Amino acid sequence: IARPLYFLNLLFFLFDYCSNCSSYYWFILLQIKKISMTPKEVVKTWIAAFNRIDIEALTDLYSEDAVNHQVITDPLVGKAAIKKMFTDEFARAEMVCIEDNIFEDGEWVILEWKDPRGLRGCVFFKVQNDKIVFQRGYWDQLSFYKQQNIPF
Repeated sequence: IARPLYFLNLLFFLFDYCSNCSSYYWFILLQIKKISMTPKEVVKTWIAAFNRIDIEALTDLYSEDAVNHQVITDPLVGKAAIKKMFTDEFARAEMVCIEDNIFEDGEWVILEWKDPRGLRGCVFFKVQNDKIVFQRGYWDQLSFYKQQNIPF
């Protein structure tokens, strides 16, 4: 029993200090780990779910009364509203989140992201008890609409 635990701890250590690890590997490790996550781990799990277009997994990362405020729209309050937003947005656009930089300070995580088409943005997450309680995103909606051929 001690040998497998040593191996898992070694894996966790390596991935915790690997800044270039794929978000998908973070997701797998956290599924194995099944313990409390750091806010940064929650956001890395969010990135993995976002890129898989896994709306259920994304929604599960939010608290029941979470607020998601993309600065180009009014704030959304609650899991149901956030789930509807992801459902609607993934239905009309191809979206990918590539981590550019990620910073953690207590309950806060700042994610700088880009996509394969050159769009860039920044998201602030407040995480408490392994759940996102607040999210604010900054990105250029006009550039996004033009790239996706969405009328504006």
